[in-house]
Amino acid sequence: MTETKKLYVKTYGCQMNVYDSERMTDAMAADGYVAVDTPEDADLVILNTCHIREKAAEKVYSELGRLRPLAEAKKKAGGQMVVGVAGCVAQAEGAEIVKRAPLVDVVVGPQAYHRLPALARDARSGAKQIETEFPAEDKFDHIPAPKGRRAPAAFLTVQEGCDKFCAFCVVPYTRGAEVSRPVEKLVAEARSMVANGVVEITLLGQNVNAYHGVGPDGSEWGLGRLIRALSEIEGLQRLRYTTSHPNDMDAELISAHGDVPELMPYLHLPVQAGSDRVLKAMNRKHTRDDYHRLIERIRNAQPDLALSGDFIVGFPGETDADFQETMSLVRDIGYAQAFSFKYSPRPGTPAAEGAQVPEEAKAARLAELQDLLSAQQIAFNQSCIGQTLPVLLEKPGKEAGQLVGRSPFLQPTHVQASAEQVGRIVAAEIVGATKNSLAGRLVA
Repeated sequence: MTETKKLYVKTYGCQMNVYDSERMTDAMAADGYVAVDTPEDADLVILNTCHIREKAAEKVYSELGRLRPLAEAKKKAGGQMVVGVAGCVAQAEGAEIVKRAPLVDVVVGPQAYHRLPALARDARSGAKQIETEFPAEDKFDHIPAPKGRRAPAAFLTVQEGCDKFCAFCVVPYTRGAEVSRPVEKLVAEARSMVANGVVEITLLGQNVNAYHGVGPDGSEWGLGRLIRALSEIEGLQRLRYTTSHPNDMDAELISAHGDVPELMPYLHLPVQAGSDRVLKAMNRKHTRDDYHRLIERIRNAQPDLALSGDFIVGFPGETDADFQETMSLVRDIGYAQAFSFKYSPRPGTPAAEGAQVPEEAKAARLAELQDLLSAQQIAFNQSCIGQTLPVLLEKPGKEAGQLVGRSPFLQPTHVQASAEQVGRIVAAEIVGATKNSLAGRLVA
């Protein structure tokens, strides 16, 4: 009988890392590991890292410092804690992680996590394991299918990597070139999810709408066609996708927003800036007007669309006038929610070598932008008051007798409901709204 060991995975960053962490947990389960919620007394600790945000690597090293006493205590008690760093920081830093933090036993990039069981076994013998190559085999083929009851909403990675090479971004270097999974494998995985209780699936990719997987007919399918195929799965009631690039919103995908009821009326479509000069420096390969016209087409297909975006302020060379063009774009488009950040250099990217905007200017611009975006988000949420929305109830809320779910527009929605209603889509009259959530009342 396989010895049961404890696994703790800490996940940083994007939804794809959440998905990857779940698959790593599935892979280690076959080796006798049981997931636990804290690192204390764990036999294997994995930090699944993200390299998008500022000082990502430093945060990992700080966490490793907090793990060191736990590993030492485990050793004194006659046990062993294997420590691994996975994900994009692992890919970017490689052997430097082990050199700087000898506590680390395993370094594994995001394309090789299917090798984690073998790497962990070898590490237990005392040999450092570093795997940051881009293997020829498909990592998804080596992970056991998840078993048992799943949460009502789940992620499904359909595409990885990016060929866009935006000047500020490390993804092409840490995740590699764009690769899309075959349609048949995705449909099979989605069917398995639904059989285990999932009713909403979010399709993931670094550049998800660049999806170009091989279909069962041997032809290349785009994301719109894939969405139509998935929408035919009995029991799958909702579909979403993230993150998208404006240059990959083709006519088939746009039309799916209008005529596939399972595709929720929410779209995260980053523009990053409103100045054509800055967009060109970012290597975005689209203009402000291109984005405007694209949003008009999508909203014509789906008038109820809730739009989300990403914005970077203080990109190298950005002037006050450039920033005001971003502000005017936000006013013109209108966002239900958005994410905004000060530019911070990523080593190895072209923008890191550019003329940097002073920190105080970046901070002032970010505050001004976030005030506008917050006002738009509050206004959108308040516009939902009085509407009756279908809400997928996902988990208990903070208050007794409360459940939290998601509206079609991805807003967290709180209602008074019994625990057995988790996993159901219920009609909720929206009676209140804050910046970040809605309050609803069940409609009989």
